[in-house]
Amino acid sequence: MNEKMKALQEQRNAAVEELKALTGKVEAEVRAFTDEENAKFNELEKKVKDLDSSIEMLERAQKYEFKEPAQASEDKAKVNTEAKELRAFESYIRGVVLEERADNLTSGDNGAVIPKSIANKIIKKVHDISPVFSKATRYNVKGELNVPYYPADSKDIQMTYVEEFVELESSSGKFGTISLKGFLAGALTKVSKSLINNSNFDIVSFVVDAMAETISRWVEGQLLKGTTGKVDGMIKGITQTVTTKAVNKVDADDLIQLQESIPDAYQGEACWIMTKNTRTALRQLKDNNGQYILNQDATTKWGYILFGKPVYASENMDEVATGKNAIIYGDLSGLGVKLSEEMEIEVLREKFATQHAVGVVAWMEFDAKVENAQKLAKLTVK
Repeated sequence: MNEKMKALQEQRNAAVEELKALTGKVEAEVRAFTDEENAKFNELEKKVKDLDSSIEMLERAQKYEFKEPAQASEDKAKVNTEAKELRAFESYIRGVVLEERADNLTSGDNGAVIPKSIANKIIKKVHDISPVFSKATRYNVKGELNVPYYPADSKDIQMTYVEEFVELESSSGKFGTISLKGFLAGALTKVSKSLINNSNFDIVSFVVDAMAETISRWVEGQLLKGTTGKVDGMIKGITQTVTTKAVNKVDADDLIQLQESIPDAYQGEACWIMTKNTRTALRQLKDNNGQYILNQDATTKWGYILFGKPVYASENMDEVATGKNAIIYGDLSGLGVKLSEEMEIEVLREKFATQHAVGVVAWMEFDAKVENAQKLAKLTVK
């Protein structure tokens, strides 16, 4: 019984006690109630009945429980599950035994397979770090995926004026397809046991950040340049190529021609990709009025703007040199990326014991090819 309910009971008992004292006095004196006593009796009786009614309603109300909407219940359960998985992950790395650890971690051949909540945090971090990955068109499917596309230069589908009651001649378009398969890749990071043994150190965030940094750099490189016999990447599939006019040099005219190679329909989400050194060199270029063509702009995500479009510096691009593809321009959604399976994270406690470290390995299967060549263009240095 809570304190407020107890107070109501005490008020009721006090009223009953006063009521009994009043009736006991009249009974002892063997007489009738006076008008004043009669009014007092009615007042006390009403008070007892009102308190009884209130107490009964409060007791009935306590039997009822709040029912959360289905979505709210699912969200709450998801949050609770994620919190348990995070604790289990941290405990496993630190070597702390928890009862809930067995329920939230699955044993593998070399260590524990970490639940999806940790892997999802890493994927989200990769998404935040690499705009190439975040802006590409992603497919989360297993097996081989064939993505249809319609060639930009196809003349198969035609539209023309017609007269009433005259047959409209049909034409059929020839669709092509790109095939996205799956190539297995892994990343390993080692965590010092000295850090692990520091209870004040946020070991989960450290692992998530370290893995995300490693994965994002490598995956971005594959999405841009690919590897022979593995992921094709963006540059291999780009068909719109602009070659610089001068040898081993990029000028403003080259950039204008590169930007204009993308149709206006795909200019809205377009951006530039180049190395930091290339960006530095372009910052020194001026137009005929002596104005710099590449400027800092705090309103853009990466802080620089060139001909109205944001500039992203990637260490995975080539520097300006003869035969190199130094700059990419366009809408990055023209790149198709397929993730064949959810990222799997494992903790290897014993493998690196002699190095006084714990290993954390991530596995993912993916492929990437250009699926809409109209959206992308590259600048090749003469």
